[in-house]
Amino acid sequence: MINTGEILQTIEMIDQQHLDIRTITMGISLLDCVHPDIDVSCGKIYDKISRLAENLVRTGEDIESEFGIPIVNKRISVTPVSLLAGSCESDDCVPFAEAMDRAAKNVGVNFIGGFSALVQKGFTVGDRKLIASIPRALAQTERVCSSVNVATTRAGINMDAVAIMGRTIKEAAGLTEDSGGMACAKLVVFANAVEDNPFMAGAFHGEGEPECVINVGVSGPGVVHHAISSLQGQPLDVIAETIKRTAFRVTRMGQLVAQEASRRLNVPFGIVDLSLAPTPAIGDSVADILEDMGLSSVGAHGTTAALALLNDAVKKGGVMASSRVGGLSGAFIPVSEDAGMIAAVKRGALCIEKLEAMTCVCSVGLDMIAVPGDTPAETISAIIADEAAIGVVNSKTTAVRIIPAPGKKVGDTVEFGGLLGSAPVMPVNTNDSSLFVARGGQIPAPLHSLKN
Repeated sequence: MINTGEILQTIEMIDQQHLDIRTITMGISLLDCVHPDIDVSCGKIYDKISRLAENLVRTGEDIESEFGIPIVNKRISVTPVSLLAGSCESDDCVPFAEAMDRAAKNVGVNFIGGFSALVQKGFTVGDRKLIASIPRALAQTERVCSSVNVATTRAGINMDAVAIMGRTIKEAAGLTEDSGGMACAKLVVFANAVEDNPFMAGAFHGEGEPECVINVGVSGPGVVHHAISSLQGQPLDVIAETIKRTAFRVTRMGQLVAQEASRRLNVPFGIVDLSLAPTPAIGDSVADILEDMGLSSVGAHGTTAALALLNDAVKKGGVMASSRVGGLSGAFIPVSEDAGMIAAVKRGALCIEKLEAMTCVCSVGLDMIAVPGDTPAETISAIIADEAAIGVVNSKTTAVRIIPAPGKKVGDTVEFGGLLGSAPVMPVNTNDSSLFVARGGQIPAPLHSLKN
């Protein structure tokens, strides 16, 4: 039984170590908002989100005030909009995004996810309409986030979708040139996307989810950094055990917040996602944790092994603390959102190829990476294909959130502000991948996908 006494034990973590609830995310099904007339459908979307999430922000603020736990973001995820688009007579899905954006502003959340499509095995009419609308939808809205799942372990990799997403990312960057390609910071390309992820920009409300649900995302790289910084000279199994105990305490706090929000909103409690999601703040960095283990810099040989230890220990500690750990849960390595990662890139210690290796053992993938604005769409598609292959073969979620920053070259910096931070523009391999990407078709599922 969780009680407030357990939360009092985390006061030092909150006050000095950047511990927070990164997000309370309400998942909402929009399947009953389907209508052939897009204006009617958009009206139903706006009304439903506004009704169900009316008290979400205030409830989060009340819990934050009563328990003294910082709750940074209140967010919404919805059913993949491509499922609605297929029944709509309009070929333009931007009005759906605009309705979502208005509803998000009305209830006061900072992001709403679910302008999404699942195309790992092929396209529906709705999928094609939605993907074609992504660049304009993200450029014309403030709070809407989008994701496309192009691969799963069971289906393989849809290379036609991979090729399209490279072009989509380039178009989205061009439409938001004045903000450094900001639309791309709201767009994720997934392999093995999960249905209960509370973190943006990849959150959507899966078809297997309830009508409405509360999911909570907990962070805390600073807490883990503090816990292991005093273990100089200790063996790695001692570090792993310390991380497990720390993750346990953090997850218990997340469970309390999730249960309180669920009770007050009269909405089912879904999961706690214990992901070490960094911020640009000094001391709140996953890179710092890896360097605490003895690396001179993140990116040095040994970084992948250190990250594997961290990710595993976080999950083990979280699972012991809650029977409803879900989402992604582990360690994120977004470059622009992590002060230590930014510093490593700037001093030449960390490259895209090393980050790709690290994604084999972390929670997601290549995240918030800025590349030169003249990077070809085919190269971006090839990067997506590589990352999807890692996810498919290893039966894990991987993703790419990449920003071909218009007008920027290697060594420049793109400023996004807030939690999105600033991204140093990283070099990419300039060898041509276009013929490979142009082949299209399906990369078959690996043999170990046949588990039945």
